[in-house]
Amino acid sequence: VQLQASGGGLVQAGGSLRLSCAASGLTIGNYGMGWFRQAPGKEREFVSAIRSGMTTTYADSVKGRFTISRDHAKNAVYLQMNKMKFEDTAVYYCAAAPGSYIMSALRSAKYYSVWGQGTQVTVSS
Repeated sequence: VQLQASGGGLVQAGGSLRLSCAASGLTIGNYGMGWFRQAPGKEREFVSAIRSGMTTTYADSVKGRFTISRDHAKNAVYLQMNKMKFEDTAVYYCAAAPGSYIMSALRSAKYYSVWGQGTQVTVSS
């Protein structure tokens, strides 16, 4: 069982990046999927999540700028990040929560049992 995150890099403030999370050994249709991030010296924080039924939720800090999506045929989840800010700089992790948790639960890391290795996103000001 593995989640492989990719797509991170260096971008200027105001720019865009698209993160991908490819799943192997699990079928994402059976999982709630989420993105979290951790900046240097800070705790890991919730970014966005999507249920198998395609409902989504976002942290207030990214609402209106980031979009989460999932492709069951490709067994992958994506995070489109637009209008990026310096404070978006962090290591981004994708994660999978088994079953059918309610949306509010998917905002908490404790419900996720599978984590990817993280991809670095750096926004220059």
